[in-house]
Amino acid sequence: MKNTWKIYLLGLITFMVSTSEYVIAGILDKVAASNHVSVAAAGQLITVFALANAFGSPIVVMATTKMNQRKLLILSLTLMVLGSVMTFTLPGFGFLILSRIILALGSGVFAIAAKTAAAKLAPPEKQAGAIGTVILGFSAAIIIGVPIGRVVATAYDWKLIFLGIGNLSLLAIFIIMRMIPATNNGAAIPLGKQLSYLKDPKILLGLGATFFWQLGYGVMYSYIAPFLLTVTAMNGREVSGALFAFGIATLIGSKFGGFMTDRIGNPRTLVGGLVVHCLALVLLSTIASSTFLVIPLLMLWSFSAWSSGPGMQYNLVWLAPQASGIMLSLYGSFIQLGIAAAAGIGGIAVKNTSAGVVSWIGAAAVAIAAIITAVSFSLTSKAAKYERFV
Repeated sequence: MKNTWKIYLLGLITFMVSTSEYVIAGILDKVAASNHVSVAAAGQLITVFALANAFGSPIVVMATTKMNQRKLLILSLTLMVLGSVMTFTLPGFGFLILSRIILALGSGVFAIAAKTAAAKLAPPEKQAGAIGTVILGFSAAIIIGVPIGRVVATAYDWKLIFLGIGNLSLLAIFIIMRMIPATNNGAAIPLGKQLSYLKDPKILLGLGATFFWQLGYGVMYSYIAPFLLTVTAMNGREVSGALFAFGIATLIGSKFGGFMTDRIGNPRTLVGGLVVHCLALVLLSTIASSTFLVIPLLMLWSFSAWSSGPGMQYNLVWLAPQASGIMLSLYGSFIQLGIAAAAGIGGIAVKNTSAGVVSWIGAAAVAIAAIITAVSFSLTSKAAKYERFV
């Protein structure tokens, strides 16, 4: 496929763009200290980013439907440059919040445009694989970007991370201008059309499970650095190593979830993964007293959490195959809403209690997701049996 290298290029840029989102969780203590705010207050940067991404990105995409893919990619990267420059140069927590909003818009719009562009660069029978290549950029940001960001923040200044992201985004603009064709966008999906699918109880249950699953994952991940530094008494270097191990398990879990969904079916894979996810969070708070125990448990948590991603998306697409694009769009919005809620709830918990409580909150949310998922599959099974006899 002659455009394969262009698709990989989009995946590489996605890695850089996604690092701007995920790296904050790995350096939250550094950000809080440099801005003279509490860790709980700094955690709201994750909330702000997620809300801006969930609501702002679709609005920007809908408002730019006449813009071709290349121009949309360039617009998103321009926002990345602006947000990065603001993060590096402007003082104060207020400006940092504003820069996170701009970075969220850039990151969200780029993710949408990059997956669309990759699909158009690939032949019809390989479009899913092309989108998967771009999605690998998100996983790579957690595997490589977050640990590297932690190392930079520990050795130098955390703002240097965003200086690098800004420069790389500027370079990416010139690369996109020369390498990516100016293909036209498809028709925009009106917000009213997207919301109409929420009237279907099975779809609503699927999205509800997605929300609580991401809430349970995000409430722990948002405060992972403070948790490791205080609850497990790791030092800065050990946290970097733990985050790297966590990222490796993320990639393996995502691949394993898709594989098992094909082999044993979505119900058993998804519910089983959520149960293990819940147990891993409980164990992190009860027996994770040393690095020797923490890292394997972190990997089990990451592995089980990310193994649910393919199943969550497959379930929604299976419920409404005629509207797979809308389902994935709604899935993305509910993911970001879960992240926003996680950072907010986690911030309140950390402020009023301790960092250790976030894993218990996460376990409770994932348990709710598992129950909703089991009920949803039960209703779907009963409906299918009824249709066979009618």
